[in-house]
Amino acid sequence: MWQFILRRFLILIPTFFGITFFTFSLVRLIPGDVVEVMMGERGVDPAMHAAAMHRLGLDKPFLMQYVDYIGKVFQGDLGESFVTRISVLDEFMQLFPATLELMFLSVLLVTIIGIVVGTVAAVKRGTAIDYSISGLVLIFASVPVFVWALLLIIVFSGFLHLLPVSGAMDVMFDIPHQTGFSLIDAWLAERAEPDLYQGAFWDACQHIILPVATLTLLLIAGVTRMTRTSMLETLNEPYIRTAKAKGLSSRRVIFVHALRNALIPVITLIGLEVSALLGGAILTETIFAWPGVGKWMMDALSRRDYPIIQSGTLIFATLTILVNFIVDILYGIANPRISR
Repeated sequence: MWQFILRRFLILIPTFFGITFFTFSLVRLIPGDVVEVMMGERGVDPAMHAAAMHRLGLDKPFLMQYVDYIGKVFQGDLGESFVTRISVLDEFMQLFPATLELMFLSVLLVTIIGIVVGTVAAVKRGTAIDYSISGLVLIFASVPVFVWALLLIIVFSGFLHLLPVSGAMDVMFDIPHQTGFSLIDAWLAERAEPDLYQGAFWDACQHIILPVATLTLLLIAGVTRMTRTSMLETLNEPYIRTAKAKGLSSRRVIFVHALRNALIPVITLIGLEVSALLGGAILTETIFAWPGVGKWMMDALSRRDYPIIQSGTLIFATLTILVNFIVDILYGIANPRISR
């Protein structure tokens, strides 16, 4: 087992350097002059332009810039934003709770709904319920995330006027930034000063519904289909037939004997889909103006703010690599044949 863990860990090293080099190279291929974008004008005085390039370290050869960047990364220095001159790591840590809040709630909903619906489809195999669920899952898997976001906005905000479409909270609630999680901060503020922040928590709940629903629709199809397939395979196992022959109730056979074993590949899939969730969060936050890391990176892209783009991508990629590493280890523990 330890050799398996070591092999998996060694794979992470070239993966890490490959991602950093690819991202670093790609950022510098973005069209446009970074100094002119920063100053908001074209034809900047050549002397000022050269001074700015020197100050940003962009006048050095490409490989030297990359070596400097990697050296600082290993020292925990991700650089400063070209625009705000604030540490990239500080900005990331301030915004990441908002993104984490969206991801956590989405994964929670995907897990609950996907497992329940997938189990129902497997148990009701060949019936109208199974066909209906399979059809809906196919629709969910076929429609891009930004289309879902627009549909939700049109229906729940445009026609029904039930939910807001942008931000984490109404501007009238200027609540203190304590944890970065909008729901927790709103709840704490309302408890501390009910007269001033009355209704803040409900307002935060309304703002988060559409972004979370969009991310949930992005992932729900995979979990539902995997649960259905795994449950069908498990229900055909000999020990399930033996349990039925002993006279155990269908509910006990499904929830005690079958579901527990069927969930192993589902849990693995949920872990792997975190990477898809990170990509979906960038689009979702941009569409709903959610104050998280995804919107922060998209804004940086339009400003050619290299340190934010490359370091934000690096952090996302590192988180994805670590999640996959943990999933590999857990899968190896659950199924020892894989670790050999």
